[in-house]
Amino acid sequence: MIDLPSNNHAERPAGVAINTLVLHHTAQPLDVSLELLRFGQVSSHYLVDEEGDIYRLVDEDRVAWHAGLSWWGDRRSLNACSIGIEIVNLDGNCHAYPATQQAAVIGLCREILGRHPGILPRNVVAHSDIAPQRKDDPGIRFFWRELAAAGVGLWSDACATMPAGEIAANRLHVLLRRYGYPPPHCYGRKDGRFVYVDDPLDDISEVVAVGLQDIVAAFQRHYRPARVDGIADGETLARLCDVLYQAGESSD
Repeated sequence: MIDLPSNNHAERPAGVAINTLVLHHTAQPLDVSLELLRFGQVSSHYLVDEEGDIYRLVDEDRVAWHAGLSWWGDRRSLNACSIGIEIVNLDGNCHAYPATQQAAVIGLCREILGRHPGILPRNVVAHSDIAPQRKDDPGIRFFWRELAAAGVGLWSDACATMPAGEIAANRLHVLLRRYGYPPPHCYGRKDGRFVYVDDPLDDISEVVAVGLQDIVAAFQRHYRPARVDGIADGETLARLCDVLYQAGESSD
């Protein structure tokens, strides 16, 4: 563990428990990533480089600025209740994560979960899970299966159990929401920052609509990376029902 404190952190709000672990890729090499996370306008609790070295940037009892505009379960703005790990990779949709780096991330995650038992397996999430359409990291080449095999998060290899198109859109929305994904929504900019759009618009500009297809694509990016098209085919539905079952939720 290499301690390189970041300037960017804040006090955790009173009464807010840590219940989410968010995994990111940096999209920058190590030196640029450290500069941004320590002296820019963002941060994370940890950074793991390609050689498996782990940099501790923000203490876990402090808020790091990694999630941005985010939504999971019943909570928005997840910085307050989460721990963030940045992983050096220029684009996890294109580049694999080296075995040494994978082992370091898995070990770090296991340690974090040991310190914070309130982080349920379903709450080990990608940045793309909590910010559909806006974010796509840590990418389709991330090692979710290996993490789950080590007891970190969930995974499913379930095969199709129903033909595509056999589930209504409103039912699909309910199941995704039940697992934790946000509902369809809009976001935009206000005073230079991303915000969710709630009526009235209140001078929000550059409004973007995040639809059900974007949220399905976010689920696929995590749990069915061989097909990320936002179309809920039979295998996507099977895996959604399977992780709901693993999380103790009904898919009825």
